[in-house]
Amino acid sequence: MMRYQQEIDQAVNHYRALLESQIARAEGMNNAQTEMKKGKTVIGLAGGDGIGPIIVKQAEKALRKLLADEIASGQIKLRAIEGLTIENRLAKGQAVPADVLAAIKECDVLLKGPTTTPSGGTMESANVTLRRELDLFANVRPVSVPEAGIDWTFFRENTEGEYTLGSKGIEIPGMLTMDFKVTTVAGTRRIAKAAFDFAKANGKTHLAIVTKSNIMKKTDGMFSAICHEIANDYPGITVEEYYIDIMTANLINPAIRKKFQVFLLPNLYGDILTDEAAQLQGGVGTAGSANTGSRYAMFEAIHGSAPRMIEEGLGDYANPESILRAAVMLLRHIGLPSKANALDAAITNAAAACPVTGDKDGNTCEAFGDCLEKLL
Repeated sequence: MMRYQQEIDQAVNHYRALLESQIARAEGMNNAQTEMKKGKTVIGLAGGDGIGPIIVKQAEKALRKLLADEIASGQIKLRAIEGLTIENRLAKGQAVPADVLAAIKECDVLLKGPTTTPSGGTMESANVTLRRELDLFANVRPVSVPEAGIDWTFFRENTEGEYTLGSKGIEIPGMLTMDFKVTTVAGTRRIAKAAFDFAKANGKTHLAIVTKSNIMKKTDGMFSAICHEIANDYPGITVEEYYIDIMTANLINPAIRKKFQVFLLPNLYGDILTDEAAQLQGGVGTAGSANTGSRYAMFEAIHGSAPRMIEEGLGDYANPESILRAAVMLLRHIGLPSKANALDAAITNAAAACPVTGDKDGNTCEAFGDCLEKLL
């Protein structure tokens, strides 16, 4: 043991600094004030990496068609966000370069293409950075398969869990590594309240809490306890708790899955489970995602930048449906439900008329976008 004393001391100091930073973050959430900009809405558009610029281009085309009057009157402005690329981030050594973050903060909402996260090293995901810096605590992902009786909405806590310190673990070379999971009272309360408020406002009667509280007794245990406490304020909603492992099975069990409506999950479980749910809908290429906070909001596809498609020369055949579904959520968020409904219906019709399969047997991303534009 003594031979590792220096490494242990360094790890203890490192952990102390992390603990202090997380206490400060939790205190900041307790003291946070909601600040909403007024006036015109600025929509930022960031292409990201890989297939990102290809699919975002079609989303921008659809938004310009739908919002032509609002853009002409100055009510809405579309603004390109440059520099959120893996090349620029690596060159500057920042997950989100400071100038790019400043440009994003000048917008009200962001429609963002997928970004690549380097394997290994210490650079964290651009998504994790943006969620933290913009305090986008609620990741909301709808999944709908009407013919199977599936109408699900997932509320994934977006700023804590394994992700907030995922690049700041401890390593004793040749011996072991440790990463950290963080759950705060304030962070759990706000995501739980967001999920229950959504359920109540939308006539939902069932909410499933998903944890692994039998194993992660401190973090998931507290998450579970707080969610059940919040549930007491919503007597019209039936609340059940499931462990993440059995819930992954329940989603593909036709005998039980129809009863699920709203899901409330910590960060990692929400990431995993929503990908499984999206596959039932038709694949991750069909699912959009909202990341919302008290001031900013970011909308994106739930899939990654698809480097294999780019390497194989198939980037032009990427399915833009996911980012377009995210644009639907964006339109609802900024108070344009009729525009959102129009885009939603057009996407469904375009998918039937001009299917994109991700290979050369299907249509190109641009062809899908042209078909969509004609339907708007």
